[in-house]
Amino acid sequence: MADSPYAGLPPEKWAARTLELIKRYPLKREEITEVVLQAWKDIFDSRLGPKGFQIGKDIFPQPQIMAFLLHELIPLEFATRHPQEWRRDLSGADKDVVYIPDDRFSLEIKTSSSANGIFGNRSYAQPTQTDKKSKSGYYLAVNFAGFDEQDTALPSIRLIRLGWLDHSDWVGQKAASGQQSHPTPAAKKHKLLRLYTSE
Repeated sequence: MADSPYAGLPPEKWAARTLELIKRYPLKREEITEVVLQAWKDIFDSRLGPKGFQIGKDIFPQPQIMAFLLHELIPLEFATRHPQEWRRDLSGADKDVVYIPDDRFSLEIKTSSSANGIFGNRSYAQPTQTDKKSKSGYYLAVNFAGFDEQDTALPSIRLIRLGWLDHSDWVGQKAASGQQSHPTPAAKKHKLLRLYTSE
């Protein structure tokens, strides 16, 4: 992985660098948003089994299941739209969405039912093993609403962000048993550009 595009920059200049990175990205912001929203819609449009059970009508999965489905469908949608340029991961060394012409633009996806939190496992705050994918690079962060027993409306995508996070931006839980990590507040604020919000 190339050196950090933020190397030597003070935090107050991170936002401007983030804009530059997004402008150079191979996908336009509008298409990224469209792909995420389409993947979310596809979850609810799908039918399961001969009786045609539907998520949101007959089945109300926990957030972890909804996150898994999004995580699978987004790369497939990119690969279907641009089969010569994008593909899903094929090994542990791949990012979630691989940009075939130039791996620097490959994308890691983080999804959460948190209102605006971004989470990785604890390894994101630890040194990268040589046979694993780099923790530095482009990230697509998607926040969605969970099912509400008091509300019959289908849950929605809350927030979509795109940007670059470095390995050093991740902070692991302090407790020895903690298995989670998250970006620092400064990184989350200045290194990720908001593409879409439902509010």
